[in-house]
Amino acid sequence: MNKLKKDPGTGILFFKRPKENTMENKTNKIAILVDGDNAQAKLLKPILEEVSKYGKVTIRRIYADWTSPYMNSWKELLNNLSFNPMQKFAYTSGKNSTDSSLIIDAMDILHDHIVDGFCIVSSDSDYTGLAKRIREEGIFVMGIGEKKTPMAFVQSCEIFTYSENIEPVPEKNKEPKAISKPQKNKKQAKPVVDEALINKAYDMSTNETDEVHISNIGLNLRKIDPSFDPRAYGFKNLTQLFASLKNYQIINNEIGGLNHPLLKRK
Repeated sequence: MNKLKKDPGTGILFFKRPKENTMENKTNKIAILVDGDNAQAKLLKPILEEVSKYGKVTIRRIYADWTSPYMNSWKELLNNLSFNPMQKFAYTSGKNSTDSSLIIDAMDILHDHIVDGFCIVSSDSDYTGLAKRIREEGIFVMGIGEKKTPMAFVQSCEIFTYSENIEPVPEKNKEPKAISKPQKNKKQAKPVVDEALINKAYDMSTNETDEVHISNIGLNLRKIDPSFDPRAYGFKNLTQLFASLKNYQIINNEIGGLNHPLLKRK
């Protein structure tokens, strides 16, 4: 059975397969299953990039009623990003068969043993049971959805990424704007880092020494809270987040020309 490991340098999770009598390096295969009724077309590329951090995306499917005008914005992206549209008609007004079709296909893929992990893209709690079932098989499962996603679904995934954290920043208009009265900053303030959560993950990561690899703390943070993401706090990565905390100190740890930073509590 594949085991989830973490690169101490990059902090990226990956699967470690049992050793085989082969010289070939195998790439972990991941299936992306998108609930088209609960996702945004503009996020399809960022979603693909986010999931690609954890392996090679071999199955790419979007479930929706493609006869609906609502899905027109998706159609150009399907070919560009090599996603397969899965047609599911709405048999009853106000209802759709997307949920059940996605779940059935996911179980077929799971039993065929053709992937090492799943990514379910939706903000719908109906996929909570599916995520739990996949985890019971010892298979990696992540979710991507909006911040309104019910906590039951979030906690059922090993990793859950809020779509707001990967939403592309719109390009600034290069044309000069007319002079107008200054307006108050309407941007929402970033949430404050929960240091109690950081302390708990730090304590989980320590052994005989007080210095801990930042990547190990990141792994334990995900165990406590699958939705933990430094981007939610305005930081590009964990190192930048920890550098902002007064009670912690970052220690450079160069090995083979690469820096594997450590963290120490002051």
